[in-house]
Amino acid sequence: MAEAQRSGQFDAFGGNRRFELLVGAVVDYAIYLLDAEGHVASWNAGAERFKGYSADEIIGRHFSVFYTEEDRAVDLPARALRIAAQEGKFEQEGWRVRKNGTRFWTSVVIDPVRTPTGELIGFAKVTRDITDRREAQQALRESEQRFRLLVESVQDYAIYMLDPQGRVTNWNAGAALIKGYSATEVVGDHFSRFYTEEDRAAGEPDRALATALAEGRYETEAWRVRKDGSRFRAGVLIQPVHDEHGSLLGFAKITRDLTERLRQQSEMQEAREALAQAQKMEAIGRLTGGVAHDFNNLLTVIRASADLLRRGELPPEKQRRYIESIADTAERAAQLTSQLLAFSRRQPLRPERFVAGDRIRGMEHIIRTTLGSPVELHYDIADDAGAVNADPNQFETAILNMVINARDAMPAGGRLVISVRPVDGVPALRRHAAVTGSFAAISIEDSGSGIDAGTLERIFEPFFTTKGVNKGTGLGLSQVYGFVKQSGGEIGVESELGAGSRFTLFLPRIRPSVTAPADSKPRPVSLPPVRRHILLVEDNEVVGGFSRGLFEELGQDVTWASGAEDALRQLEQSSAVFDLVFSDVVMPGMNGVELGEEIRRRWPGLPVILTSGYSHVLAEEGSHGFELLQKPYAVDDLLAVLGRTGRARAETSDTTRS
Repeated sequence: MAEAQRSGQFDAFGGNRRFELLVGAVVDYAIYLLDAEGHVASWNAGAERFKGYSADEIIGRHFSVFYTEEDRAVDLPARALRIAAQEGKFEQEGWRVRKNGTRFWTSVVIDPVRTPTGELIGFAKVTRDITDRREAQQALRESEQRFRLLVESVQDYAIYMLDPQGRVTNWNAGAALIKGYSATEVVGDHFSRFYTEEDRAAGEPDRALATALAEGRYETEAWRVRKDGSRFRAGVLIQPVHDEHGSLLGFAKITRDLTERLRQQSEMQEAREALAQAQKMEAIGRLTGGVAHDFNNLLTVIRASADLLRRGELPPEKQRRYIESIADTAERAAQLTSQLLAFSRRQPLRPERFVAGDRIRGMEHIIRTTLGSPVELHYDIADDAGAVNADPNQFETAILNMVINARDAMPAGGRLVISVRPVDGVPALRRHAAVTGSFAAISIEDSGSGIDAGTLERIFEPFFTTKGVNKGTGLGLSQVYGFVKQSGGEIGVESELGAGSRFTLFLPRIRPSVTAPADSKPRPVSLPPVRRHILLVEDNEVVGGFSRGLFEELGQDVTWASGAEDALRQLEQSSAVFDLVFSDVVMPGMNGVELGEEIRRRWPGLPVILTSGYSHVLAEEGSHGFELLQKPYAVDDLLAVLGRTGRARAETSDTTRS
């Protein structure tokens, strides 16, 4: 009877059949009516789907059946209806219970239903199952919480957010540890407080944000300031953060303290430099010790021979023998100096165009003589190896040095193969980068004892040798190394203990159409010099006195000046009396090259001959345009230079007269 009455009441304010069909067809929302006391008066498909009740099962029952026991205990159903009637709406999210007892999370809206006169006759109730959305939101909240805990717990990085103006909005443990501020001290402040005064004055904070915004990121390494005022080296990354619509929310900022890494790098660099210095000092010590040892041996011969010659009672035959000893020893000393200069890449090279294979074939007799009969010699020379531009004498010396080393590695005999072939590029050798280009590869491969890895690291060091006493100077491979590097090439070594060694010289090839200019200087010859008046410029009293005596013995008139300034004074007084100037290069004040240039400017017809034994002067030979005589020089070399200079002087005079 009550149900019929309630149904009749709703028929009175309902009656729209099409509306009933519409509501009944909705399955995503539970839409139904309650009477004024809260009993279910209608039921749609969505309500049946969510709650599990059919219309026959639920119509007439109180809607509190959908609430949890906890909510019914606090009278939430009645309070919901009361709030809806008083305030016009009740809205809430909460747990509800299905027919099978399971719970689901719902969004509930209850609206009062009144007659035109305002009489409350029931409630319209709309419920939506939002369990999936809640679970997703809960998962998102948990994920955000985990991420927040993760970021906040990181101590090796300062990770925090800035608002669009650059103010700090959050702070993690790493930021507090690195910068020294707590979150309460820094949140809300501008991040420029972490910059140095110099960077703030230069506008670096604003530039950082502008760069991040324009390019998508800003990354740098710079100094930053802690709360206590101390500085630390920081690696900084700033990236803009946008919402789904592209609006700027702020900036994510990550800072890492690199101070310790910088210190370690500095210590490592200092250690490397100390090691390099120690190695340099060891090499210098070995070099100076080796030079002193070898020169003392040579000086012993010269000194003893000179002492014997002083006695005067020696027969002419013995005198000649000791004189020859002094001359031969001086030649060996000059050769030792040449090897040192080659190692330092200061040997004055006289490059010529030649075919490496032809040059090696021409050395066959001396190579076979050097090797001896126990060693088999084989050639493998490609016809298309091409030509190189190098000093042929130094090239031959380098080949012989390597042949001698190969021979010494095969005391019982063996096999030596010399090959020449064209190659494109040089592979990476001894931690040097690979080199591109066309090269002639000259290899000398032996079947000897081989070289261990530790020795390979040092074989090009001057005076380093594994041979016995008086078996070698330790300069052979140093000369090879210096010659090759000075010629624009490279040298490679492959070796294995017990399996032999292979040394390969890589010299740049030149195109067949390119020919090096022929040496226009004639070979040194002993010409009877023309008697001339020579201005000798030498600051060393011993050398100057000896040189003056030498020139006088050669029939020359000599005036000795003790330096460049003294020479210029004598030339200013009477330049016409001098036929040429013979000057040392390295002197206090104005050096010999500068003196020569001044003479050429003021007295252009007066020849100048320079002499020096210093490596940097010899390396610059040709750059100044003067004749250069290398110390130590033989009398024949001096006569040849004087002869050439005499002819040049005569040609200049003839041109002037014509």
